[in-house]
Amino acid sequence: MKHIFVVNPAAGGGRAPGYVREHFGGREDLEIYETRAPRDAVDFVRRRSAQSREELCFVACGGDGTVNEVASGLAMNPRDCMTILPLGSGNDFVKAFGGAAGFLDGEALLSSVPRPIDILKVGDRWALNAFHFGLDAAVAKTMADVKPKPIIGGRNAYPTGVVKALIFDMRTYCRMTVDGEELCDGDILLCTVANGEYVGGSYRCAPRSRQDDGLAEVCLVTPVSRLRFLTLMNAYKAGTHLEDPRFDPMVRYRRGKVIEVKGKPGFIVSLDGEIAEGTSFRVEVISGGLRFAAAGARETAGV
Repeated sequence: MKHIFVVNPAAGGGRAPGYVREHFGGREDLEIYETRAPRDAVDFVRRRSAQSREELCFVACGGDGTVNEVASGLAMNPRDCMTILPLGSGNDFVKAFGGAAGFLDGEALLSSVPRPIDILKVGDRWALNAFHFGLDAAVAKTMADVKPKPIIGGRNAYPTGVVKALIFDMRTYCRMTVDGEELCDGDILLCTVANGEYVGGSYRCAPRSRQDDGLAEVCLVTPVSRLRFLTLMNAYKAGTHLEDPRFDPMVRYRRGKVIEVKGKPGFIVSLDGEIAEGTSFRVEVISGGLRFAAAGARETAGV
């Protein structure tokens, strides 16, 4: 299998290309490609796969956005696979497989065996880790805006987004169904449709998630006061909210294959941190829709 490293040159504060060349450069069985613009990785992966007659493994070198683009280029590809060299600030998806350490082990990364996992189809786009809206999407939008900035950006982009959202985005209207069952028709605080476990770098929003069961985890939180939100944030971050009785009045949790969401004009959603706007979204779990090689994966991971 030939490994192709798809490198976001801005990842790791601009250190990603140097890191990849230092640890993997000079090997004849590897190829390195630096992306040139947003969505370039999607086109490159599709084009490079179509040109090859041998099995390829694309290594997404960067953060969650790079992972999303490589996964989008490979979705429904029965031959080729992907893995991740986590060089971004969040690295959310690898946390479902024990975290970044196993993926940063070069030998483990190159010898990892691909297996089919689920991926979320959202219209003509894809989400590997999570599709979310409400406060979470407002946070993701702010993250994208401030990420390049000093102090409030980088690893602090998520806390910055939370603070801004707590001021301006505590209520969002939506109508939502999960496999035909109405889950909401009114205001919410936030909702996550998850294939992975984490969002925002350290918030374990979907602790029961598995990546190969053909189901998405849907966790909807109804509006609460800012003070109550702050008192509960640590439990949500730790992933104990589904067992914590304090959340019972405000959490609606389901597992499903098809999730339909309707909002008002200006409604925004996040697909692995990538922002989209619209009034109607259909999320479908594509079982086994992506071949993924989990380097150093823990035994309890969902593959």
